[in-house]
Amino acid sequence: MPDVSTQSVAVPVPGGELELSWAAVTDTGRRREVNQDAMYASYPLFVVADGMGGHVGGEIASASAIERLRAVADTGSVSPKTIEKALAKAVKDIASHPEATDDGTGTTVTGVFLDTSGDAPHWVTLNIGDSRVYLVRDGAIVQVTTDHSVVQELVAAGRLSPEEAENHPYGNVITRAVGPSEGVTPDYVRLDVAEGDRFVICSDGLTKELTDYGIRHFLDENPDPADAAMAMLDAALENGGRDNITVIVLDVGRPGADPDDAEASEGAAGDERAEAREADIEADGHEAGADGSPAGDPSSPERD
Repeated sequence: MPDVSTQSVAVPVPGGELELSWAAVTDTGRRREVNQDAMYASYPLFVVADGMGGHVGGEIASASAIERLRAVADTGSVSPKTIEKALAKAVKDIASHPEATDDGTGTTVTGVFLDTSGDAPHWVTLNIGDSRVYLVRDGAIVQVTTDHSVVQELVAAGRLSPEEAENHPYGNVITRAVGPSEGVTPDYVRLDVAEGDRFVICSDGLTKELTDYGIRHFLDENPDPADAAMAMLDAALENGGRDNITVIVLDVGRPGADPDDAEASEGAAGDERAEAREADIEADGHEAGADGSPAGDPSSPERD
């Protein structure tokens, strides 16, 4: 099994720091011979690409997109403009490979990045294809991105129910991709930043095997991103693993925000104050009054 670990970074934001923790994993699955998925997960960009077409065309397409996006992330300047320039370069990269120029070659590109350029930080999701970004906030899971697929168009038109869509024969047919012939502008969604949020960025190899509620279940059961990502991968493989599977779990919090840690710290501080007060009482030879002042001396200040 893949070796997965949780990484974290403290990001300076107005009013303090934002702690981001994440883990990422990819697997070929049980039925594919090669893994045409690719991913990049490092602050400030977290993105998945699911390649398709030809024997190696999909690998070339997804790897080209991720490498171009990695270069953008390395500059520290991630924005819709820089993302679209990177994808335009990826299109040329794909087209330069003779084995990746057929009509079926391309890749999804789906992810999220943290934009700290304004007065307040916010998230921006990007999407081309049918990989997905989910957000769990206040116990509810929401699919933030909208699939670019034939099935989604049928659902949106009211011609197909979500239940019927799950096993539709056109389930793998997408309507937008980054390919060798043309560049495509991603859809973007802006989101506010909230402590406690959990993002899942994944290829359809996960969503073919797990429902939205299944994804939320494994997030609820596994507070650590690496544990959550591995639990979802294991479940997807157990349910069939019909496609390549890629999962990124990204958590949002603030350093020291754990309420259990806060209570423990406050309790320890309270014990120290109590011990100090008892030592002062013994040294003064007085009993403390209700307000913390030595009895018989109301003018004395409260001791900590």
